[in-house]
Amino acid sequence: MKPESSRHKRRNQLLILVVILSNVIGNVSLGHGMHQTGAIVSASPLDYLIAFAKPWTVIGVVVLAAWMVSNLALLSRADLSFVLPVTASGYVLIALAGRFWLGEHISPLRWLGIAAIAFGVILAEETPSRTTDTVREPPAEPAAFTEEMNAENVSREQNS
Repeated sequence: MKPESSRHKRRNQLLILVVILSNVIGNVSLGHGMHQTGAIVSASPLDYLIAFAKPWTVIGVVVLAAWMVSNLALLSRADLSFVLPVTASGYVLIALAGRFWLGEHISPLRWLGIAAIAFGVILAEETPSRTTDTVREPPAEPAAFTEEMNAENVSREQNS
């Protein structure tokens, strides 16, 4: 495995920033919109459609769709075991936004958990973003399974 080039690393850092910011903005917007909507206690689709009438909810959903696309791009360039811990800093920022923008109370125990997440992010950032080869061979098992199923189907057709 070759070491990462500085260009590759910069692009990954930019994607990481986009993933984190879109996650934070999307979830905080969605949370704000749902606070405006109130608790949904029924399974009625109408209640969820009413939630979509709130602009903050719509903004949250749209930004989270952008988060998904940017997350897919990042996962195509880096290992899952790198992406998820590094982008977990978004959870720290979401908690801070919840506290200071949405006025949520955060207990000392929850702050401790948030600090643990932040520490884990720092550790994960020090590792390479990709430790596996970029070209992966498909596993042999599904092909063997498919051949076995085809053989069974041929056998059944001959017996009927």
